[in-house]
Amino acid sequence: MTKLFKKITWPALIFFVLVLSLLISLGFWQLGRAEQKRAFLLQQQQLLTAGEVLLNANAADDISLWQYRPVRVTGHYAGERQFLIDNQHVKGKVGYFVLTPLRIEGSDKAILVNRGWVPLNVDRSILPALPVNSDTLTVTGRINHFPSVGVKLAGAEIPTATWPSVVQVVDASVLAGKLGFSLFSFQIELDPDKPDGYLRDWQSITIMPPEKHIAYAVQWFGLALTFSLLFFWLTYKKTS
Repeated sequence: MTKLFKKITWPALIFFVLVLSLLISLGFWQLGRAEQKRAFLLQQQQLLTAGEVLLNANAADDISLWQYRPVRVTGHYAGERQFLIDNQHVKGKVGYFVLTPLRIEGSDKAILVNRGWVPLNVDRSILPALPVNSDTLTVTGRINHFPSVGVKLAGAEIPTATWPSVVQVVDASVLAGKLGFSLFSFQIELDPDKPDGYLRDWQSITIMPPEKHIAYAVQWFGLALTFSLLFFWLTYKKTS
């Protein structure tokens, strides 16, 4: 064994230590991610079972408190000022998500209600008609963040000048400036059984489960062991 270690050169030893450290650190990183996912899923389960949110203008504007929770809010739609989120793909087709401001009863604040998906017209210059009930009503749905994009281009948050207004990326503060009244920084995804909506197939929470992270950790630790055995076996072969 002493002879074996004497035959290991310093460059080879440094290479071995660096690679082994990387593999082991990746394994522990995956274990850490597993713990984070467990905590996240526990938090989401607590939110889902926390009961319905009765939203009013004084509610905290913090998505982390409300995300995925069912919500009920009373107000009236500002149907003359609606937004279309462009480039939304549903079942292989391109279209828009329809965001309609709901003016909350007894206040100057509003929340954007995602009323669902509509297909893109063959002629992009022709925007869809978006009729909606303007009477005072109670809306129910699920609180969620706005649809995201992979790459945000410069100016993507700027809506077009006309109504309905087309926008690529939703920035609630920018849209509030166009509307002339304040908005919550999150949306309500309208319940599929409620009227005044379009295609609604809201996605459930989809994240990599903790078990998969643990499986990846086992793979990294296994690679570390295999690499160590291979390194010492090759070194032994050179000394024999």
